[in-house]
Amino acid sequence: MTADDRAVVSADLVYVVAGEPSSDLIGGRLMAILKGRRAGLRFAGVGGPAMAAQGLDSRFPMEELSLVGLTSVIPHIPAILRRMRETAETIRAMRPAVVLFIDASGFARGVARRLRGSGIPVVQYKAPQAWAYWPWRARKMAKYFDRLLVILPFEPAFFARYGARATFIGHPSLESGAGRGDGADFRRRHGIAPEAPVLCVLPGSRRSEIAWSLGDFGATADLLADRIPGLRIVVPTIDPVAGAVRDAARLWRCAPVVVEGEAERFAAMAASTAALAVSGTVSVDLAIAGVPMIVCYRGPLLSYLLVLLMAQARHASIVNLVLDRPVVEERFQGDCRPDRLAAACAGLLADEERRAAQKAAFRAVVALLDAGKPATEGAAEAVLKYLNP
Repeated sequence: MTADDRAVVSADLVYVVAGEPSSDLIGGRLMAILKGRRAGLRFAGVGGPAMAAQGLDSRFPMEELSLVGLTSVIPHIPAILRRMRETAETIRAMRPAVVLFIDASGFARGVARRLRGSGIPVVQYKAPQAWAYWPWRARKMAKYFDRLLVILPFEPAFFARYGARATFIGHPSLESGAGRGDGADFRRRHGIAPEAPVLCVLPGSRRSEIAWSLGDFGATADLLADRIPGLRIVVPTIDPVAGAVRDAARLWRCAPVVVEGEAERFAAMAASTAALAVSGTVSVDLAIAGVPMIVCYRGPLLSYLLVLLMAQARHASIVNLVLDRPVVEERFQGDCRPDRLAAACAGLLADEERRAAQKAAFRAVVALLDAGKPATEGAAEAVLKYLNP
């Protein structure tokens, strides 16, 4: 950054972009800490309700960035490119002290490329999983971003090989409260007997995920309820998709308990014997809560075939990736059929030794994901370094 650039930078302005509900929660916590550390700090950018509660007026709906899979993205490419241009132009005009992207890696890369030469530092929190699919993307990260704040312990060494500066700050789920749910109270409030087996069904937080998962997971839950006496099904969901989840769950014969909100979500996990979940960050929450799980991924065929073609990693779930061994059962595409999922879930619910082995492995995962301080603290310290004293 040149001396002239420094003169026009807004030293009290941080531009933050979050790409999905879990990133919005991270952004909200981070903004709260930054405001406590730096009086008069202002924020602009894109986010959801958690960031809005901290004073952010989102430039456009965060949901425009919550797209998964090639076939989901393609129809929206013109709109996404327009948002990239608009965002880059806005950032150049506002000249914040630093730009922070939380997830939204494709969008972040497009904006960061347009900001090259601007003198505005750009930081990515939760770097894309280049180690899993496209290692060449790490070189682009090195070119466009001043710093990567990564959440998996093996990522700094990977990105360093491509010239990117990455700092491991720990996994943000460790500070979410996922391990502090009150399962006994949840069972009491929802009329679930203390000895009843409970399956926690987590269909995802994006509309593209629930479009396929709700039907298959509902049919799976109904099959299991027919086979396992006394089984109860609980379905935690979040506000952006809660209506769709509740509407679908009303049609399930098993009469699931559907709950909303982070506290109820973690209480439901604590009350559960096992879980069936869409692949993603939720697998870390389940590991923290000590809930044995089966992780699923199904998407459009073209997207799935491209993943198979380009995949570099041997595992999909974060638990398996961190430990580099198949602790959690992973199911993909055709293996996500209700009859196969029901058989897998029934086996996990019936096998106490297998569940105990998963729980022991989860404790090791949690230790490896801990950087010694909360991830939000580490992220705040990194952002503060770019603000003028």
